[in-house]
Amino acid sequence: MSLLKSHNNTIVACYIGCIVQAIVNNFLPLLFITFRDSYGISIEKITLLTTLNFGMQLLVDLISSKLVDKIGWRISMIAAHIFAALGLAGSAFLPELFDDKFYGLLIAVMLYAVGGGLLEVCVSPIVEACPTKKKAAAMSLLHSFYCWGSVAVIAISSVYFMLKGTAEWKIMALIWAAVPALNCIYFMLVPMPKQEGEAKSGSFKSLFTNKMFWLMALLMICAGASEIGISQWASGFAESALGVTKAVGDIAGPCTFAFLMGIARLVFAKLSERVKLEPMLLASGLLCAGGYLIIALSNNAALSLVGCGLCGFAVGALWPGTFSLSAGGIKGGGTMMFAFLALAGDVGCTVGPTLVGFVADSAGGNLQTGLSFGIIFPVIMCVGIIVLMLITRKKHNKTAEPLFEENGENKEGNNDSKQS
Repeated sequence: MSLLKSHNNTIVACYIGCIVQAIVNNFLPLLFITFRDSYGISIEKITLLTTLNFGMQLLVDLISSKLVDKIGWRISMIAAHIFAALGLAGSAFLPELFDDKFYGLLIAVMLYAVGGGLLEVCVSPIVEACPTKKKAAAMSLLHSFYCWGSVAVIAISSVYFMLKGTAEWKIMALIWAAVPALNCIYFMLVPMPKQEGEAKSGSFKSLFTNKMFWLMALLMICAGASEIGISQWASGFAESALGVTKAVGDIAGPCTFAFLMGIARLVFAKLSERVKLEPMLLASGLLCAGGYLIIALSNNAALSLVGCGLCGFAVGALWPGTFSLSAGGIKGGGTMMFAFLALAGDVGCTVGPTLVGFVADSAGGNLQTGLSFGIIFPVIMCVGIIVLMLITRKKHNKTAEPLFEENGENKEGNNDSKQS
């Protein structure tokens, strides 16, 4: 039974949940170069930490597609925060239990990845189910907190490392672990919106026979890969490309990336009710491809970082925009749809930085070469959005039916449908 009555508390708790996701995905990557130097872990092995993080989140997305409907949102969110706190705190202690420190980090990443995966599945449908207006704006605002969380993690950690040195990073890990621990208590108190009928309305068959779901899944893959392909390596790229201190590199790389991504999501929240989503996402995809192109072609390190920042602004609308398109168009998807879209996004989050890392490693550790290969993802994103726009136009020319039916087929004669 909830002690706090207003659903505004629920939404705030979800906002903090996005900040927890940001801590999970952004804190340890700030220490990749530190791990290489102090623990003697190769770039290839460090790449596996990122791969495991998002790969584990992907597995959790898959398992939780039905589990969350059975155990409920509250238990799922409490468990998510417990795992996140254990993983972040464990990163400070577990490496010391092994001769090869890599295995300790691996276990810590697995723990907080479970939390990150559950958060990813739950926060969006919870906010979508809360009694609020302007759903697309609310969704974009929700995901903007991931960006502000990223900025806070990077900026606060960088200042701490500048004052105390990276040798004291374990204290910072414990400080960040306190955030999910406290938000776990918050989720015990807030009201949860109803999950009425979601387990019945959403089924594997109805979802997987919907062709538009697969197009949305492709867009989510590209959105995740375009974003994380750069953000996970921005710190190391800034340090190696500019030859600056870690603090300056973190501010110039991932902090700028996250800040511009947050600005883009605020802009998207303002425009989402007045501008059609598809053209906005296409413009974002083209801008992202341009940023990757600058990174690939520029011989100037500072200009390459401008390309990173441009990508940060460009990817801001891709993830929440695709969620909003799916929530408004695929009827009866429920938590299962969000889970599988999150899974698709995590496929991209796994493939993107992994491709960058392995290409960079094969090029003698040249991160610019690795990042340049990431342009394939925003290009595919743009193609997918163009296909979606063509399908939308064709359907709207024929009928005023809903864009996506539950079973993937149009129903003629329905006068209650609304056109976008």
